[in-house]
Amino acid sequence: MSQRYHSDRSGSEFIVKERSIVLGEYIKETGATVRETAKEYGISKSTVHKDVTERLFSVNKGLYEDVKSVLMKNKAERHIRGGNATKEKYREIRTVKEKKVR
Repeated sequence: MSQRYHSDRSGSEFIVKERSIVLGEYIKETGATVRETAKEYGISKSTVHKDVTERLFSVNKGLYEDVKSVLMKNKAERHIRGGNATKEKYREIRTVKEKKVR
């Protein structure tokens, strides 16, 4: 993604508002997590979170409500994603050990 979305202290308020809308639309359209969004746009998780939970409210309340719903859904599901990741990790470890034994 473009460098213009990276945080710089000299950036105008317009760029920050524009960035919050772009990030909000991305989360709404893809259902992405804050972490996934930060990785996609090359900015910190803190910046994404602040943009979509604080700044977006003053810029676009309708989009803010949509994004809030996605974030709440992601938060409710995170224990499931974490459990699946752990399960997969140990499945891979077990597979490697079984190959060594053979």
